[in-house]
Amino acid sequence: MYAILPAAGYGTRFLPWSKSVPKEMLPVGDRPVIHEVVREAADAGVTDIVIVLSKGKEAISHYFTPDPEFDAYLESKGKAGLMDDLNALLARVRFHYVEQKEMKGLGDAILCGLSAVPEDSPFAVLLPDTIITGKSPMPDMVQTLRESGKGSVATQPVPAERAVRYGICGGSETQPGSFQVTQMIEKPDPEQIPCIQMLNGEKQHMAFAARYVFPASLRQHLENTAPGRNNEIQLTDAMATLLADEGFHAHLLQGKRLDIGNPEGLVEALTKRI
Repeated sequence: MYAILPAAGYGTRFLPWSKSVPKEMLPVGDRPVIHEVVREAADAGVTDIVIVLSKGKEAISHYFTPDPEFDAYLESKGKAGLMDDLNALLARVRFHYVEQKEMKGLGDAILCGLSAVPEDSPFAVLLPDTIITGKSPMPDMVQTLRESGKGSVATQPVPAERAVRYGICGGSETQPGSFQVTQMIEKPDPEQIPCIQMLNGEKQHMAFAARYVFPASLRQHLENTAPGRNNEIQLTDAMATLLADEGFHAHLLQGKRLDIGNPEGLVEALTKRI
């Protein structure tokens, strides 16, 4: 299975640091954020990682490129074990790199990445500035695709005042932690926020949580999606048309989402993981 990691963009919330260091390479402990995301994908059965880059983010491809000379140097110094974890990860997946020349939204970044994915292949999308601690939703989402042929998204509950900042889905809980989606909106207006009807009778606002699994047919929906909010190609808009045609699922995030895309999230990750 293929997974697309959209890593283009300027990381403006980390300037001036991110002028020369990609935010996806920010360290959490002794590994960069994107290392943990690739590991999560590999653990879910992903065999091919497509990383969408932009100018100035060559450090990411350098990190994931084997370096026998460097390994030999470390071995000569009795420090070969320092690279064991990374080299083991490199042996599990193949890496492909695609450039996004102009920042035109997450949907456009995924379209760029799809140039390296076979047309008939389902694929996952993992936002590489977000770590999931605890149980990853990816295995359940991949299983949903295999059993039903339908795509799915990881979700987490958010209060109404924060729901306007995210992609939000509405629908109903069909079994604990699993939702049938009937509606989805990107950054909805306060009066348009969808809800999930929970089995316990409560209603929850469920925000997308940085992990997606799609059937191959999402490609056509993205290609037919016109620019939307902020004149960008919105992934949520393409997901909404896929929902109308084929149906869609959502899974409640059991682990905790650590958003390293902002300084507060990085501090939280460091305090929890070191």
